[in-house]
Amino acid sequence: MSESRPPLPPFTAETSAQKARMAEDAWNSRDPARVALAYTADSRWRNRAEFLQGRDAIQAFLTRKWTRELDYRLIKEVWAFDGNRIAVRFAYEWHDDSGSWFRSYGNENWEFDVHGLMRLRIASINDLPIAEAERKYRWPLGRRPDDHPTLSELGL
Repeated sequence: MSESRPPLPPFTAETSAQKARMAEDAWNSRDPARVALAYTADSRWRNRAEFLQGRDAIQAFLTRKWTRELDYRLIKEVWAFDGNRIAVRFAYEWHDDSGSWFRSYGNENWEFDVHGLMRLRIASINDLPIAEAERKYRWPLGRRPDDHPTLSELGL
């Protein structure tokens, strides 16, 4: 039996937003094994200048990422969708082990298989150093509260 990760394509405005929120929630868990399950076994990624293939590589990448990017908090927002593809924009805040804070901005292009698993993820990301006082994401680690402002509401 094939794995399934609803909602399934073709996506609507409602289901693409649901898919983006599910991805945001998983990434905010900072659990590499949990996050990797949303991707096909042979999923291909471009993340910045790094190219990955497969769940094991994704899990190893995320483990390295969250060892370096501490107190990570993320917001994703759908930009566009069509058929089995969704484009999102995102911003996340984190600090390194010296206490320097950053807000990382980016865009992702996602392509899904018929079972709702992501088979392709292309991410472009830029890091902006920020002062701790400039942080906008101050919820407790984990899922963003439903009443927290979106990227658009924050003017990001």
